[in-house]
Amino acid sequence: MKVRKLFLWLGMLAIAVPALALEVGSPAPEFSLQASDGKTYALSDFKGKQAVVIAWYPKAFTKGCTIECKSLAENGHLIREYDVAYFMASTDEVADNAKFAEEQKADFPLLSDPTGEVAEAYGVKMPVLNMAKRITIYIDRDGNVAKIDKDIKPATSAQDMARTLGELGVAKKP
Repeated sequence: MKVRKLFLWLGMLAIAVPALALEVGSPAPEFSLQASDGKTYALSDFKGKQAVVIAWYPKAFTKGCTIECKSLAENGHLIREYDVAYFMASTDEVADNAKFAEEQKADFPLLSDPTGEVAEAYGVKMPVLNMAKRITIYIDRDGNVAKIDKDIKPATSAQDMARTLGELGVAKKP
């Protein structure tokens, strides 16, 4: 009987206590995701080498996401001045993101997380829906979260990202 009560108590605790939220300074969750360019990217590929930016977006081919992708495609040169790897990421299937990237002439990878597991680990997954919120995560060279930006303006996303990289002290490329 005591064991049963313990399991009941632990079960209730698991429901009542939310998962730990991603915070600035905490290690960024590892991921390995397929991208629109046919490659698979893992956060560990960049640790100690480059900062990483992941611009999560809800759904390919929707208005705000199209505007944000165009901003990054047309003004990516501002971001590439920094020693950074940058991505857009969604819970869309790889094929959808590949079509979206091609249509928007994206010269950077769009990561696909169709299960939503990585979006959930990053705290960007919308409850019930298997879609990400529009949030940009900045990760430093050591693999720690440097900034969580929830105030995204799709039309100026590239300029805002470049400004934030400067504010965070990310090194410029030589």
